[in-house]
Amino acid sequence: MSHRLPLGLLAAAIGGLSLVPASASAATCSLSADDKYHKANNAKPTYTRSLKATGGASCATAKKMIGAYYKCRVSGGKGKKGRCSKKVLGYSCSEKRSNVIATQFDATATCRKGKARIVTAYTQFT
Repeated sequence: MSHRLPLGLLAAAIGGLSLVPASASAATCSLSADDKYHKANNAKPTYTRSLKATGGASCATAKKMIGAYYKCRVSGGKGKKGRCSKKVLGYSCSEKRSNVIATQFDATATCRKGKARIVTAYTQFT
């Protein structure tokens, strides 16, 4: 017994892939030097390593999120104590930190609003 798909069914399946909206795919946003480095209120700088937007979120919104999330986080405390517990640009955010040492930490912040999602990875120098 053959387990081959009929050619017409295979063609329909491949053709159906083009019906997936572009907004459903992940967009890795390009970052300029200004996008990568942030410093507010004479705080230590943050280096943004990556930025992705999915589910209808645009890279333009994601870039605004970098600065807005940073301001929210540093308003919650200096250095490692800073946390953001409010909505940022209408998004609910969570953060996971790693490589925490006296002078810096790495973190990934994931912000969601409906199906839209923005994920940024950064290093905060303390």
